[in-house]
Amino acid sequence: MSIRISLDAPPEFYTNLDIISGRVILVLNRAESIGNVIVKLEGESRTALTVPSPVDRDDYYHARPPGGAMGGDVITENHKILYRVFQVYPDEGGSIPLQPGMHEFKFNFKFPLNNICHDEKAMSALLGLGGIGSSTGFRTMDGTKQLMLQHVKSTLPPSLTGFPQEAEIRYYLKVTIQRPGFFKENWRYQVGFKFLPIEPPRPAKTSQEAFARRPFTFRARAPQHHRKSIFGNRSPSPNAEDPNQMPPNIEMSARLPFPSILTCNKPLPLRIIARKLAPTTTRDQQVYVTALEIALTGYTQVRVQNLENTEVTTFPIFSAPRLSPPIALFSSPSDPVDTEFEIPQSLWADRRLPNTVAPSFRTCNLMRRYDIQMKITLSWGMQPPGSSISLAPGRQPIAQTITLPLKLSNVEVFSGIAPPPELLNSVSHGTNGNIVGGTGVAHNFGVQNPRPPQLPHRHNPPNLLPPQAAQQQGPQQQRPPHDPLYPPQLGTPANAMFDDAPPSYDEAMADQLAGPAARPAYSGVTAENAPSTMPAQKS
Repeated sequence: MSIRISLDAPPEFYTNLDIISGRVILVLNRAESIGNVIVKLEGESRTALTVPSPVDRDDYYHARPPGGAMGGDVITENHKILYRVFQVYPDEGGSIPLQPGMHEFKFNFKFPLNNICHDEKAMSALLGLGGIGSSTGFRTMDGTKQLMLQHVKSTLPPSLTGFPQEAEIRYYLKVTIQRPGFFKENWRYQVGFKFLPIEPPRPAKTSQEAFARRPFTFRARAPQHHRKSIFGNRSPSPNAEDPNQMPPNIEMSARLPFPSILTCNKPLPLRIIARKLAPTTTRDQQVYVTALEIALTGYTQVRVQNLENTEVTTFPIFSAPRLSPPIALFSSPSDPVDTEFEIPQSLWADRRLPNTVAPSFRTCNLMRRYDIQMKITLSWGMQPPGSSISLAPGRQPIAQTITLPLKLSNVEVFSGIAPPPELLNSVSHGTNGNIVGGTGVAHNFGVQNPRPPQLPHRHNPPNLLPPQAAQQQGPQQQRPPHDPLYPPQLGTPANAMFDDAPPSYDEAMADQLAGPAARPAYSGVTAENAPSTMPAQKS
């Protein structure tokens, strides 16, 4: 016996509104009686943290998780952010014993927009969907356990690993083949895949910029004189300032278009600008950029109950510990005050965000946010190779070097997968179903219904009113006789069969739209089918 799942033309990763389809291939060596063949599409966001010890001074005043957990205990939290069930066997033809050979069962799912664990009705319905005594005959997840956790409504988060024993987000397909019989165990098989969500609607482009700036003034140089003889004049104190020369005073700033949005696998739309704050008189006051480092810093906030921990990950974008040749700021010392010089963007124009960078997201127990950190090294008094600047005798400068840090906070990273045009067009008509993107800002996709749907016209029997009210209405207010199909205070026929609840707006919208076509490279999961590194969850 062997089981495997074969996906139909699997992409590098899936996204919202995609259809994932394939076949369950079962090879039997002998005839078998099979009860049900169930395929599940699941996504999990799992976190685990260690309870701090009470004797640890730094963590003594931290909040303790409920349930009597002691210091050193590992507590876990598992959120079922995606859960779909598809019964592929038996079909409408009924169940028949399977003969030796290869058997195929087709399945298909469509990825929703948002997570499912926040929906109390959906979680509660899972309790009665399967299990002993149910009409389906197969077991499903007990959704009541999810009701005991804290949830947020958000877009499905991306696949994420890299934090062993602490946090991971995984998506997978699981097939269960049930075998009737007390001593026969069920056959199971699962396969993982990568997931990257679509991005929320981008705001309209403006001329505004987010910036971080830092002014700086070099130390004034001391005048230097040559001694004529051993009995001649002494050199002045090294702390004395040269009255004939003012040190350069500049301001470095880093700018991004506002709102600050980066795109996965795309270059940074970053500008680094120097501004002159004080006049200069001589050419030896030239300032050079000798080193430059640009990095994207990600902060992953892990939460388990009321314990929290933040993991910091650095993604280098551009690193030049020694620029050759150095970049001279301002072309002439006679440039007026407030003259700006922009460092050439060609240095980092071809440096894209690494494909291991996940977009900003927020889910129930995990959150990822970003900022950009830069280090700019400036030097005054140096002569770069090949320089033709000739300095006056006795004015040989001592080079001063300073490294200025700059930080751009509140930077969001988008996946680069644009939503379908139909979804974007619905934004202009209002909001009803919505998607929460980034670090928790609600981005609405949906059409607002200005009024609730109208109920179908039906006759109201006169016995719904008390006799006194019926007499006050008069003969012109008499209502039609009682309709036996619509008893009083009952909105459905007595012999009507109750179907499944109508789909939500998000589900209805997802069924009508196709998944996006263009998508960037993403490798946020090192091995989607590798064993989980998370500790076992206690029941």
